Parts: sequence; structure tokens; C-alpha cells
Amino acid sequence: MSEQSQIKYSKIGVLSLAHMLNDLYSNYLPQLVPFLIILSPNFTVTRAAILVSAFTITSSMVQPFFGYYLDRQGKRWLVYVGTLWMAIMLSLTGIVQNYVVLVILAALAGLGTAAFHPQASTMVNVLSGDRKAVLLSGFIAFGNFGFALSPLLLVPLFQTYGLHATLVTVIPGILVAILLLFFAPRNNVLKGNSVPLSEVLSSLKSSSRELLAIIGVIAVRSLAYTSMLTLLPLYLKSQNLSNIAASHLVTIMLATGAIGGVIGGFISDYYGRKRLIVGSLLLSTPLFFGFLLTEGTLSTIFLALAGAALLSSFSVTIVAAQEAIPNNKALASGLTMGFAGGLGGLAVIVIGRIGDIWGLTSAITITFILPLVAGVIALFMKSHPAARSERLAAR
Repeated sequence: MSEQSQIKYSKIGVLSLAHMLNDLYSNYLPQLVPFLIILSPNFTVTRAAILVSAFTITSSMVQPFFGYYLDRQGKRWLVYVGTLWMAIMLSLTGIVQNYVVLVILAALAGLGTAAFHPQASTMVNVLSGDRKAVLLSGFIAFGNFGFALSPLLLVPLFQTYGLHATLVTVIPGILVAILLLFFAPRNNVLKGNSVPLSEVLSSLKSSSRELLAIIGVIAVRSLAYTSMLTLLPLYLKSQNLSNIAASHLVTIMLATGAIGGVIGGFISDYYGRKRLIVGSLLLSTPLFFGFLLTEGTLSTIFLALAGAALLSSFSVTIVAAQEAIPNNKALASGLTMGFAGGLGGLAVIVIGRIGDIWGLTSAITITFILPLVAGVIALFMKSHPAARSERLAAR
């Protein structure tokens, strides 16, 4: 292996580590919610959903704008400044008493991850050579593992030391920001793209049907995912599980989801992106209901398999969008990892309201049906030859 390849892999490794921390922070507020409800009887499920949505919306809706800007400029400082900014904002949430200020902090924190994701995913794309799909799947998997670690690390921290312990969670953000400052790729490898806005809009228009289908799939899947992160700990607690036990179950779902994301990337290379996306989403709903209707070890197995199925299409939908508009990869990342996810995050408020009016069981039931809806939407995506088939045909 050449020295250049070694350098590329090391930089991708640093970016993947940073992605793990960023997504750990992205799953920060759902771990805080059960403790806020304990401290304040007025903290309803709807309020919890609004708080999580404030972060999700700003972290997502702004990403396409960052993506368009980065396609033209390529600014490396956004990855470490964004990481540090999010860490500082979230570390203050445990010491805030006013709900409005708490929501504002959540919204401001979301801007940090909105800056990080399009730039970091573009850096990985640039550094990956001819192994873009596999290495992007690895980058995404690190993020999903960060999501999985969040309840495992934060719930015991808050339970043992109280919400003031949020202040110490700024330390990993500082350390990773310093790491990115020294090891993130330099601007000269991010050449930018001076394509006029009119040409970008023309590219979006020509690919609009495919992009709308992909965005629809991601939005509904994101609604399911964010609703589960918000409501599942509350539902498990209503079933007389402790916060620690509930956090372990959520961690299992997210960890198998991270593994499923990597496996899904490989499967899509062999059998095509559409087949993987449709099949995995249609399979998710019965697996989630298997978790809901069984008990003990069998229930945990169903939850683990459901998490793997739900998230197996995560990186695949991003690659599909980048293939739809290949000259604007950061914009594609912003639309998929950002805007589409923000649409789902906004709708979580509706699911939270359902939980307040008709109960958590009704809200969870609707949430478990959503992957099936996303799978149906995915049927409207275009079918492309599998990447492996194209490589074999080119030989």
C-alpha cells in the first residue's frame, strides 16, 4: 500500500471518529428528556418532541445551504468549528431552567452538526479513490455507532451525577475539534466547484423525480427513527423498565443499525440500491411489531434485527442522491443527511402530540408502521444496475 493511500485512510479514520462523536451529540437530547420529565411534571411528551425537533430541524434544514456553499468553496474549518460549537451548546442544556432557552440552545447546537456533515462527507468522498461506497458506509457506520453509544454513556452519567454533569460533556468535543484542526484534509484537496446557481438548479430539475423519491424515503424513515429515539425510552419506562435498562435496549437497536448500515452498503453493490432500500424498509415494520408483541430475549432479538433493517439503507440513500447529481455531492449530502431528515424531525411533534392524547402505545404503533410507508415510496425510485455488475461489465 502506498504512502498516499496510508495518508488517505488515516484522514478518513479521523473524520470517521469525529462523525462518531458528532452523532453521539446528535442523540444527546433524547437521553436528557426522561430526566427533564422527572424534574418537571409540566414537561410533556409534546414538549419533549419539540425540544428534539428544534435540534433536528436546524441540524438538517440548513445542511443543503452549507452543501451548496461547500461545493463552491470547500472550507475545512467548518468540521472542527461545527463540532466544538455543538459540544458547547449541548453542554449547557443541563443547567438551564427555562424551557424556551433550552429549545434555543438545542436549535443553536443543531447548526454545528449542519456545518460538519456536508463538509466531512465530501472530504471522505474526495479521499476515498475508487472505494467511495465502502468507505462512505464505514464513515456512516461510525456515526451510527455514536448514536448507539449515546444512551450507554449519557444515561448513567446523568443518573449518577445529575443534569449538571452535562458540563463535562464538552470535553470530548474540544479534544476532537483539536484533532480535526491538525488532521482534517487541507483546502487544496477540496477544490470547490464554481458552477453557477442556474446550472445547479437545472441539474436538480433534471433529477427531480429521482430526488423527490429519495427525499421522501429519507423523510419518512427519519420520522420513524427520530420518533423511536424520542419515544422509545419513554415507552420502555412506562413498561416499568429502569432508565438504564431502557438505554441498553436503545443501544442494542442503534448498534445493530450501525452494523446493518455497513452490510446494506455491500448488499446494494451486489443487488442494486433500490432493491436494498425497498426490501429492508418493508422488512422493518414486521420486525418492530415482533418486538412489541413478544417478551424477554425474543423481543430483544426482534428489536436488534429491526434496527439493522431500518438503518441498512442509511448510507445507500446518500450514495443514490450523489449519483443523481454527481457534480454537487455536498449538496446531495445536505439534501439527504440534512433537509430530508429535517422534514422527518419536524413531523415528530405530531407523533409526540399523539402520544399525549392517545397514549405512548398508539404513538409507538404508528412509528413502527412508518418504515413500511417509506418502503412503498422507494418503489418510485429508478432501478440502476448494481455497482458490482457495472464494474464486471467494464472489465
